[in-house]
Amino acid sequence: MKILLIEDDKRLAKLVKQVLEDESYSVDVENEGESGLEVALRAAHDLVIVDWMLPGRDGPSICRKIRTAKMSMPILMLTARGQIEDRVTGLESGADDYLIKPFDFDELIARIRALSRRYSPGSVDPDELRLGSIVMDVKAHSLRRANESVELTKKEWDLLEYFLRHPNQTLSRTAILDYVWSYETSVQPEMVDVYISYLRQKITVTGMKDPIQTVRGFGYMLDEQYA
Repeated sequence: MKILLIEDDKRLAKLVKQVLEDESYSVDVENEGESGLEVALRAAHDLVIVDWMLPGRDGPSICRKIRTAKMSMPILMLTARGQIEDRVTGLESGADDYLIKPFDFDELIARIRALSRRYSPGSVDPDELRLGSIVMDVKAHSLRRANESVELTKKEWDLLEYFLRHPNQTLSRTAILDYVWSYETSVQPEMVDVYISYLRQKITVTGMKDPIQTVRGFGYMLDEQYA
């Protein structure tokens, strides 16, 4: 899972990033509201953690912009505000949950797991992504299709995870590049086609159709009916 953390306290952001990466999450950090919103709108993350008070644009404003853009990724708001009306304002702006500072890291991880479970298709386990015969155990970093073990490279894994978190949705090459290659400017869009080919070869099972469908002129889709 790729998480975007928008937090202006650089010391806290560094600590949260370290804790979450120890839990096998991938974390990108932005320290300002405007830049955080810009990155969030690229739809290259599975979950956003946003602080209420930020330079440039506050957390509730970021949440509203994300929801106005019809983006459904879960949002966890961090706030030092403990009043009921403040919590209501945060939730009404589009946040799915909130955590009051200072917080315990175990609680942060539990909130992330709960949000992940709510938004993960086909499974009640937040560490498992399941679609048809494809089962990805994110924590154990293991993959099976039709009960056969599949070995993937890091990029292939990230690519399949992106598809599994957005099943039956057409994903553009640009969106895939942002998610898998994290804005590496030297990577060309054609690289997506290359890795789609690699992934298809790895998850091909005799007698089953290719679950990755090409949507001409738009991108690719992981089709549940073929998974």
